[in-house]
Amino acid sequence: MNINDKLNKLKYNCDTVSHLIPYAADCIECKSKICCTICPAEVYEWDEANRKLIVNYENCLECGACRIVCEKKCINWEYPAKGKGVTFKNG
Repeated sequence: MNINDKLNKLKYNCDTVSHLIPYAADCIECKSKICCTICPAEVYEWDEANRKLIVNYENCLECGACRIVCEKKCINWEYPAKGKGVTFKNG
């Protein structure tokens, strides 16, 4: 089973507000943009034309990898509101 097969087994109850809030000024200065490559759910993407980090928080697996590897430590990361976010299921 590959990663896409595993991701298809997740259930999401999306909140209307993001629980992932990066500090834009720090993201612009970041050289590696490592959050864009480390996230298994591809939550982050760098928009070079607008020099802006796009956060697709609806896909977040809540693993916390982004905040661990962020070289600027600029991602304000919290769990989604109660009853929101990802639900892991078997089968």
